Amino acid sequence: MQWYVLRVAANRELSVQDKLIQKVEMEGLGDIIARIEVPVERVKRIRGNKQTVHQRKLYPGYVFMEMDTTEDGRVQEKAWFAIKETSGVGDFIGTEGIPTPMKDTDVAKMLMESAKPEDTPSIKVDFKKDDQIKIREGAFENFEGVVDSIDEERGIVKVIVSIFGRSTPLDIEYWQIEKV
Repeated sequence: MQWYVLRVAANRELSVQDKLIQKVEMEGLGDIIARIEVPVERVKRIRGNKQTVHQRKLYPGYVFMEMDTTEDGRVQEKAWFAIKETSGVGDFIGTEGIPTPMKDTDVAKMLMESAKPEDTPSIKVDFKKDDQIKIREGAFENFEGVVDSIDEERGIVKVIVSIFGRSTPLDIEYWQIEKV
């Protein structure tokens, strides 16, 4: 069995995964389709003093399937009809109706990402040191500055801004700033 990539409608990855798993069980396709994965990461967001944890899809618009194909590389007919009947499903990545198997290195990376521990969500901070930013909310709204350091654990970014001609460090939550 090899891994293949199935295109699906945006924001329907998890529902397509659930439906396909149900169809595999109901129609007895377990010998053809082994696993169906949608790699997600848990991301912590902090707004004010509230923390929320969200799931973010690592590969939006795609579902990964481990399955057995025919000798010429095509999807077995029984499995193909079950997959195509599922709403939100597009086509496999490949050429002329023959899906292209994923490389072993890509499979290992995808499986490692989807097997990360569920209890350690990370904060997604899209800034790095020396980025030019603008404060978009709070007491220093519309001030521009430079990122000095990032505390990803707390979601705090230390920014250097010029106030009355002097460089002043400020601790600001990551969602209160934007890149210039």
